[in-house]
Amino acid sequence: MGPRSSPSRPRLVIASLNADKARELASLLGDVPFEIVSLAALVGAALPPEGEESYGVNALAKARAAARLSGSAALADDSGLEVDALGGRPGVRSARYGGAGLSDAERCAALVAELRGVPPERRTARFRCVVAVASPNGREEMVEGVVEGMITSAPRGTGGFGYDPLFFYPPLGRTFAELDPSEKNRVSHRGRALALARDVLERWGSAAG
Repeated sequence: MGPRSSPSRPRLVIASLNADKARELASLLGDVPFEIVSLAALVGAALPPEGEESYGVNALAKARAAARLSGSAALADDSGLEVDALGGRPGVRSARYGGAGLSDAERCAALVAELRGVPPERRTARFRCVVAVASPNGREEMVEGVVEGMITSAPRGTGGFGYDPLFFYPPLGRTFAELDPSEKNRVSHRGRALALARDVLERWGSAAG
């Protein structure tokens, strides 16, 4: 992922070692007053392991680590699926639900199995995303995006990733995996959180200028 803006602008590091995710976050940020680079492009790139306390703790730990390593402002996110019938699980453990090393399809199958017999009206759920922005001088802000939906009884659609094939979004009458990327980005938890993060970065960029 190359520079997004003039080299004279301050740098913003996307604190992810996943190239696809870094590109998605950069795309959702749009035209912010920063030169956007991926942490993976920096020598010695590393991030702390995600814990189980909260999305905010995980996102902030990653943003802080990337800011220290790069000497620049950094942005990180953490997100998860919260199913009401499961008491809010898998939540912060969404990426590890069902056991280590499972594929997205296997995690979806595990969720379908755990919810077997739960009626449609009790399948309410939400995706939540927390985005943290941190600077080397200790300035930090966090924002959150949430989208409400329902869990289907079987996967639908071939787009997206993670639990998208099971997450039905009532206003559009489709699962996230049935939406094209631009539709999903307009309504998703990550899209909503990054829209708020853009506002933060606009303020930071104005202060730096």
